[in-house]
Amino acid sequence: MHKLLLSAISLILLGQSIYATDVIKKGQEYPVEKLREQNKEIIKMVVEEISKTLPQKVDKYTEMTKIRDENLTLIYTFEINTGVKSDEAVQKEDKPRMEKAVTKGVCQSSKRFIDAGVSLTYEYLSATTKKELFSFHMNDTICKELKND
Repeated sequence: MHKLLLSAISLILLGQSIYATDVIKKGQEYPVEKLREQNKEIIKMVVEEISKTLPQKVDKYTEMTKIRDENLTLIYTFEINTGVKSDEAVQKEDKPRMEKAVTKGVCQSSKRFIDAGVSLTYEYLSATTKKELFSFHMNDTICKELKND
């Protein structure tokens, strides 16, 4: 299901790119608002399709529980079963490690979205308290900086 959705999105993005290239070759400017509208439609499709599969276990401790969009940002919500660790301990001990791994992974796996001007936010909540533990925001600038490190 995800492969089919990603294939469809890739085709839309490819078509958008080809159209934009053709417009540029003709000396015209591709309207930014048109790009945004197309991206909003793509994001809406992604949210609808992924929502159908939730909740979804990610690993032994993590479950994706929600996906939503705000403007041109896809926001994924995960709940972490912290076990006996307090929320504060998870924030202090796990955030730096997770931020590096999540940001790097998302910048690679979601490159097409990011290149198309879509931002992604991954927010992590405690499965027990439902309080936000941390969140990571990825966009073109952050991913380019990561590449240069």
